[in-house]
Amino acid sequence: MSATARPLPTFTGDVALRPSFAPRAGITHVVFDFDGTLSWVRHGWPEIMFGVFRRNVTPLPGETAEEREELFSNIVFGLNGRPTIVQMEGFVEAMRKRGGPALEAESLRREFQDQLDAEIAARLAAIRGRAAAPDAFVVFAARPLLERLRQLDLTPIVLSSTVEHRVREEAEALGVTGYFGPHIYGSGADPGGFSKMAVFRRLLAEEGIRGEQLLSFGDGPVEISSTKELGGLAIAVCSDENNNGSGIMDAFKQRQLFDAGADAAIPDFRDAIALLDYLLLK
Repeated sequence: MSATARPLPTFTGDVALRPSFAPRAGITHVVFDFDGTLSWVRHGWPEIMFGVFRRNVTPLPGETAEEREELFSNIVFGLNGRPTIVQMEGFVEAMRKRGGPALEAESLRREFQDQLDAEIAARLAAIRGRAAAPDAFVVFAARPLLERLRQLDLTPIVLSSTVEHRVREEAEALGVTGYFGPHIYGSGADPGGFSKMAVFRRLLAEEGIRGEQLLSFGDGPVEISSTKELGGLAIAVCSDENNNGSGIMDAFKQRQLFDAGADAAIPDFRDAIALLDYLLLK
């Protein structure tokens, strides 16, 4: 049954639905990516990565700045949801095909990570020192959705490609750990060997559920495509990296995540409860 077969709720913001978005009363587990989906602590990370790429790119004759930015976007967002080293390897390979220079992915990763870590440390210090409210760094309206999941006795899960102890540290600072209990999963000591699909499959086995019982929210193609491959329903969170709560759908993310199979797209969580309640209608 398509979304048009039943009257939709009234939305307060921008919501894009595909025909595959339809009620699914059997949903029991709701999976969230962390960075950019729930947490805004790392907001602006794409621009930091773009900066690393700009400093190391070899322009081609006649190539415009816009064409280079499109190349960067395809790498940064196309590989979003995978460990950072994979994005750096993608950039290194792109530069190799362009004729140089010879670059080292790990060196680029460290350059990016050092800058990002400085930003994260400053933001966490502001939260812990009460100079900033935790919800300033939670993607807009996510907390009411988490409360709604608790009321409905659904199981929320965090699944991130960020190193797990960092995810837990940031979730604790944001005051969202209690919603997830033991269900916070990140990468291990070797992020390069991390697979979201492997964690998804482990979760299905441990929880004794089928893929059709999954609902996922994410801003990267990996969690979207993995959810769809398993038979779940996926909502793309096309969050604004520069203005939390702007309500503006990131157009590049929307195109990319629809290409990955997303059933719906939202800019933040202002309409997520309405979407959830609609999905759970029997």
